[in-house]
Amino acid sequence: RLVAKGLSYKQIAERLVISHRTVQNHVQNTLGKLQLHNRVELVRYAIERGLDDA
Repeated sequence: RLVAKGLSYKQIAERLVISHRTVQNHVQNTLGKLQLHNRVELVRYAIERGLDDA
């Protein structure tokens, strides 16, 4: 949801109190599991499924 809202890795890390590298790892793992290629596709995926609303 935070990626879909347009937050940077640094902003997400600060909000979740984790390192930005951990955020990057989670995003990369999510991209792989969803067979997506980049953050733009991930944001589109999230918006299409209403995950940016919460």
